[in-house]
Amino acid sequence: MKQSLQLRTSQHLALTPQLQQSIRLLQLSTLELHQELEQILSDNPLLERLDDALDNSVRLLADGAVSSSPSSGVAETGGDGNADAAAPAASGDGESSFEYQDNAPENAVSGEAEWSFDDVARSGKSSDDEDARPQLEAHEITLREHLLEQIRVTARTHRDRALLELLTDALDDSGYLEEPLEDILARLPEELGIDLEELAISLKLLQSLDPAGVGARSPSECLALQIRRLPKVPFVTRKLALKIVEDYLPLFAQRDFNKIKKALDCDDEDLREAQAVIRQCRPHPGAEFARDASDYVVPDVIVKQTKSGWQVLLNHDVMPKLRVNAMYASALKQSKGEVSLTSQLQEAKWLIKNMRQRFDTILRVAQAIVERQRNFFSHGAVAMRPLVLREIADTLGLHESTISRVTTQKYMLTPHGMFELKYFFGSHVATETGGEASSTAIRALIKQLIGAENPQTPLSDSKIADMLAEQGMVVARRTVAKYREVLKIPPVNLRKSL
Repeated sequence: MKQSLQLRTSQHLALTPQLQQSIRLLQLSTLELHQELEQILSDNPLLERLDDALDNSVRLLADGAVSSSPSSGVAETGGDGNADAAAPAASGDGESSFEYQDNAPENAVSGEAEWSFDDVARSGKSSDDEDARPQLEAHEITLREHLLEQIRVTARTHRDRALLELLTDALDDSGYLEEPLEDILARLPEELGIDLEELAISLKLLQSLDPAGVGARSPSECLALQIRRLPKVPFVTRKLALKIVEDYLPLFAQRDFNKIKKALDCDDEDLREAQAVIRQCRPHPGAEFARDASDYVVPDVIVKQTKSGWQVLLNHDVMPKLRVNAMYASALKQSKGEVSLTSQLQEAKWLIKNMRQRFDTILRVAQAIVERQRNFFSHGAVAMRPLVLREIADTLGLHESTISRVTTQKYMLTPHGMFELKYFFGSHVATETGGEASSTAIRALIKQLIGAENPQTPLSDSKIADMLAEQGMVVARRTVAKYREVLKIPPVNLRKSL
């Protein structure tokens, strides 16, 4: 085959680095955005942040006193003034700064010095206080520490204390001893001369400690240990409650009260009293000592009601204030500078522009959602209308993938609570009149119907489907069951009570 040179022209779409960064910033959550920003700030010296959280930080001195960080004051007063002179020139560039400021000036308190934490510490001291230093948070006691404190005053010998501490270390976070005693004994050296009976006696002593139920090997044993220690319970009721948790706990959990009454030969009143005793127990006695970190969600947009209607505002607390370093920018303008610094200057401008575009896109999408879901903000979830991504995309002239990125892990604060932007999108269900109902509205109706039901005769999924059909919403029974599971509502047999 003969070789030849040919010249062809064609068009193709390429993702530039600026476009790639814009897409990446758009799909990040607020937390991920700030983490990404901190990494960029550490790599690019030409980019600086005006709302640094450490500027007004306080530090704890060796004697326990609190002192304000002097870093911000040095940064503002230090230097020969060239940075201040060049700042207006840098901020005048539309792409070199990104900051949203309120109309009210900062620190606009006439005739008063700047507020500091030290002033509060000094003014808060009274004549009765022995020390004006702020109180630090108390140490949170764990389940193991709580048990060890009791073991120190309960165990009579060092051997007993060692065995109790061994069993304490084998407990899980809920206070259960999941490992059999035989396995624990197999790990111990034979020269200690410990047998299974001695280990069982130590377990009995551990189960007598506070909280009640600790050291149990099953939920049945845990509840039984607590029922035996409950005060002011009649003997007959205590005996019936112990019989239920020891022999009929699966039936009790399934609320199969008819089988329990038939097996124990008791009436509704006796079973109701035993049920009240069992409900006083805690199936996880060690849960009160667990300190799980709470996850907090910060809204990206806030919806408020005004005289003219519903208004959507960006949350300024999550919007970083960025700008190009004025000193470096002026130095690069006066001289050609290095290629690396020039590229970093361009990257800083790109980041500021993409950051502005990110929040503008979020605001536009949020406004479009509020415009179509006005009934939700006025009447609640039962008034939610069907909405798909394509509808918002066609309105704003954006792609569906862009709307999907904007609505993922972005949150809106409304008078009805905090919601992810994806919450306002849902499929539709046809009605008898030819209209459409949102799946979110149907879930809200199901929740209302179950909340108003009689606990003794709860509504089945078929009955709920018939009640929705009476309101013009044709929903199958399995669809009702699916929505009920999404709402984390138990089935009809688990909602029944005496």
